Amino acid sequence: RFAMMMLVVALALAGSPAAVVASGVLRNEVAVTPVQKVTQLMEGMLAKGKEEKHDEQVQFAAYKQFCDSTAAEKKAAIEEESEQI
Repeated sequence: RFAMMMLVVALALAGSPAAVVASGVLRNEVAVTPVQKVTQLMEGMLAKGKEEKHDEQVQFAAYKQFCDSTAAEKKAAIEEESEQI
């Protein structure tokens, strides 16, 4: 892209009609507007956020299951020891 711009500048300085054609090629090359680019970036961020949220929900569910089962085991162990005393 930079090389193409340098070519256009060189042709423009030389007064060549090719500079007009080359500059038109550069303008047509930019098919994505800034608003479209921002929209693309935001859509990417949304997809990434949804994926991270899902991963976090899965991780939390596993942690909650661990905590619930451990709490039940500890409660049963405490009751069992209390009966022995």
